[in-house]
Amino acid sequence: MATIISEDFLLHNGPARELYHQYAKDQPIIDYHCHLPPDELAEDIRFENLTHIWLKGDHYKWRAMRANGIDEKYITGSESDEKKFNKWAETVPNTIRNPLFHWTHLELKRYFGIDEYLNEDSAGSIYERCNEQLHSPEFSARQIPVKMNVRVICTIDDPTDALEFHKKLRSEKYEVDVRPTFRPDNALRIDETAFFRDYMEKLGDCSDIDIRSVDDLIKALKNRIDYFHSIGCRLSDHGLNYLYSVDFEDREVKASFSKALDGKGIDPEAAEQYKSMVLYELGKMYHAKGWTQQFHLGALRNNNTRLLNTLGTDSGVDSIGDFRHAENLSGYFDRLDKEDALAKTILYNLNPADNEVLATMIGNYQDGKIAGKMQFGSGWWFLDQKEGMEKQINALSNLGLISQFVGMVTDSRSFLSYPRHEYFRRILCNMFGRDVESGELPNDLDWIGKIIQNICFHNAKKYFGFE
Repeated sequence: MATIISEDFLLHNGPARELYHQYAKDQPIIDYHCHLPPDELAEDIRFENLTHIWLKGDHYKWRAMRANGIDEKYITGSESDEKKFNKWAETVPNTIRNPLFHWTHLELKRYFGIDEYLNEDSAGSIYERCNEQLHSPEFSARQIPVKMNVRVICTIDDPTDALEFHKKLRSEKYEVDVRPTFRPDNALRIDETAFFRDYMEKLGDCSDIDIRSVDDLIKALKNRIDYFHSIGCRLSDHGLNYLYSVDFEDREVKASFSKALDGKGIDPEAAEQYKSMVLYELGKMYHAKGWTQQFHLGALRNNNTRLLNTLGTDSGVDSIGDFRHAENLSGYFDRLDKEDALAKTILYNLNPADNEVLATMIGNYQDGKIAGKMQFGSGWWFLDQKEGMEKQINALSNLGLISQFVGMVTDSRSFLSYPRHEYFRRILCNMFGRDVESGELPNDLDWIGKIIQNICFHNAKKYFGFE
């Protein structure tokens, strides 16, 4: 039986179909936030089988399999790749109404040309056919993004990373522009004393600075920002519960830093002051470089201690948190704005209850110089599904300018996730098309089509300054 992934999937009206097929479909992809491993791109690896490329590291699928009663040995354990795939195939029919059901069949069709449902009966045949294709040159790590019309990939990288794989890709003139993203969250972990001391030593080594004070730390971070910039970095990123922006005293922060380096614990209030100070200093550096700063806010991570101890982080035991954001965001942005040092910013929230908070907050700091300087980012993580995207698009449309939106990201570790851009584009076109059909937008599809093209590609290209 052919799947529901038809030519007009998710396009429920005539204007939507024209907007998608004539304007959105063929736009290139700028994936400005993802977790693809740069070493796999640089080495142009070949994937052993469908499990390797599709299930390894995909905690969306892991969560679904656990919910379906699949034993962990078939998810992250020691069972063979084929048995793990079979257990995923057994799970897929039960993901009905979960976005995984759509993504799974979109990916099978777009990458492998398979237009049938994955289940226990079809698992063996699909596994065999996909594995055969994976052995061909067009399915190497470098060729997959080319096949999917990807122009730019921005990976996530710690300040201590040497970026040797990015340099290799640049020197070999790989046709996709692969850039690092500066993610210094580890430098904030002052309340984890043992980790913090080791990390300061590591950061000092790579920046050639003996970090004995806060001033040394700021110099080391600036050194790494300069280095990242020289390799093409134009974005930073932070994954935080909430944005730290309390008032701080330099003297107290310096004392806390010295205590932490001496192996002594510090209280939560002192840790918050330190984090607020470092984020403030980083914000000024990002602005000076003309970078875009990204903040991914609101995840409650590592909830299951048993699985955390067994598997480590990013194992599918994170969820939506209910943190407060408005005052913190206002404090951070205002502190920088008063000094004319507020960088371009993208905010992502994990709790949909915060949509309107973020959508209105960005409007407070638009500066009239850069169109869409402050961005409400695309539906992220648990919200990168149909309803989550629609809510984000509606909040931004109602409270800001959807026309200046820089569009979708995969936020993925998988080379098979690029159809998420197609998913977003179909949803976007359907929403605009519905408004045209109801008479709430003008029936001028060329005008609206250009806005769609900007959201899909051109806004991001201009905003980030990519060639």
